[in-house]
Amino acid sequence: MRFFSPDVELTRRADGSLLMRSVEPLGDYDFRVGDWLDRWAREAPDRIFIVEQTQTGERSITYRETREEVLLLAEGLLCCGLGPERPLAILAANGIDHALIMLAALYVGIPIAPIAPAYALQSNDYAKLSYAFELLTPGMVVVDDGVLYRQPIEHALKLDVPVIALRNASASRNLRNLGSLKGSGSHRNNVREAAARVGRETIAKFLFTSGSTGMPKAVINTHGMICCNSQMKRQVAPCLEEEPLVMVDWAPWNHTAGSNSNFSIILHNGGTLYIDPGKPTPALFSASLELLRRISPTIYFNVPRGYELLIPHLEADHAFRKRFFHRLKFLWYAAASMQPSTWFDLERLAVETVGHRILTVSGLGMTETAPIALFGNVKANGPGVVGIPVAGVELKLIADENSFEVLYRGPNVTPGYWRDPASTAAAFDEENFLRSGDLLSFIDPQRPQAGLRFDGRVNEVFKLDSGTKVSAGKLRLDALDMLRPLAYEVVVAGADRKDVRILIFPDWEVCTRAAGLDQVASPAQIASNPAIRAMFQERVARLCAAGTGSSNRIVAALLVDVPPSSAAGELTEKGTVNSRALQRNRPELLDALFGDRDERVLRVEET
Repeated sequence: MRFFSPDVELTRRADGSLLMRSVEPLGDYDFRVGDWLDRWAREAPDRIFIVEQTQTGERSITYRETREEVLLLAEGLLCCGLGPERPLAILAANGIDHALIMLAALYVGIPIAPIAPAYALQSNDYAKLSYAFELLTPGMVVVDDGVLYRQPIEHALKLDVPVIALRNASASRNLRNLGSLKGSGSHRNNVREAAARVGRETIAKFLFTSGSTGMPKAVINTHGMICCNSQMKRQVAPCLEEEPLVMVDWAPWNHTAGSNSNFSIILHNGGTLYIDPGKPTPALFSASLELLRRISPTIYFNVPRGYELLIPHLEADHAFRKRFFHRLKFLWYAAASMQPSTWFDLERLAVETVGHRILTVSGLGMTETAPIALFGNVKANGPGVVGIPVAGVELKLIADENSFEVLYRGPNVTPGYWRDPASTAAAFDEENFLRSGDLLSFIDPQRPQAGLRFDGRVNEVFKLDSGTKVSAGKLRLDALDMLRPLAYEVVVAGADRKDVRILIFPDWEVCTRAAGLDQVASPAQIASNPAIRAMFQERVARLCAAGTGSSNRIVAALLVDVPPSSAAGELTEKGTVNSRALQRNRPELLDALFGDRDERVLRVEET
């Protein structure tokens, strides 16, 4: 398989910063996302574009059918007075109808604003949803279910804004169905003229950041950003265009990984997307497994937690393992560090099943880079490696103790945040490099082509009461490596305290099996079991022994029996814990962790 393997150029500057780029130039790329739909409707009209699972079976749509529906919807949208000042907001799960309205807007240059359904469905006050609508001033809102979204929409949206419901439009007299938007086809010239005006600078999307430290910002994503990023991915993996792709994917389209990355990979390269109705959680992963047992992907994307849930099923079922691996080009993970044992298990299972390694790679980027900025390659792969800059992206690396803060410059970088000039100005340095807030380090400082590893984020650094700085992000990764598979997440705490301690979120099923406990035991019962406590005590002691000083010595831990809450902002859509939100919401956990009397705390040494 052909895969990204260029050398890199590293320049050391007088101010101590480093500039790093791939020596491979960025190839030519398209001007508009709609070009991709036109191409595949012409070259592979009967190829299946999207398949979704329904209550009665499957629904699919070809490229030709998609384009015809998109043109009819685009004709209707052009009559609605939509544009950057009045974009199309979308609150919907992934689905064919969602894809059609999204592509119709993009085709004629109407910006879309996909909003996380959690803003409406997992909130009591709808504060983020109200803020998003106030910032965007949408000219139209699309929801996927009129019943589910009726109350949040009525609470957060002005009455004169039209609302389209993909299902259950009869739930309110203020709702319309998707069919009411379609034109007759008699104004196709208007669609062609509008499409011809779309260029690389045209705003395609407003994608919201997670808002982990406040209200979310709307990141401007242009057609040029999305198109060049898709070309960057094609140069990373030329195999993407060698044969029709098949992906099974759950990542939501309101997030850059699901939309700008995975959805765009399929549309750019004329592939087939099977929408995965599951999620990488123990409660929801069975739906993912059911689909994967029927469909063999050519590339597969997931977060590390998803692979951890997948591996036992691959181990136990040879037929499933053979179906999963037999045409895979590469495995791709994102959002968090992969445990080394998970990475090596995937390699071992591939070799046992198909007789050779299948590349397992990760990358790094952000909503503001559309998203890929770095990616692994044949010289930079392995657990924890985020790779080297992709073609067309230049990195500035600024020393930060034992790591480097990374800044980005390239055609995939956002022009800024919508209606937020102060945040836009703060995001860029004097050379127009975008500040990412991510910390990286070299795998081998003498061989930069070996790639960079992720060390956490600048805003995860805090100080002990002694003034000692603690890199919580790096400590979290080290702790996860030690505690998996018994735990799936940790939160590092200690700001303004005398030492560093951690909150541990155990995987209760794994713990139950490891200790041979009753399957119906509650998390609190499991956490108090002596055998379980002994297993965690031993691993926390090893973490403490690995520390070289107060900045990286973990001296105590608490097993948390209540999982992070998405509704409270403690859990992101990528499945990682928002440490700040969790610590803010649960002061009682910190009181117990840093207190002297709570017997639940695992203590390594007297402090």
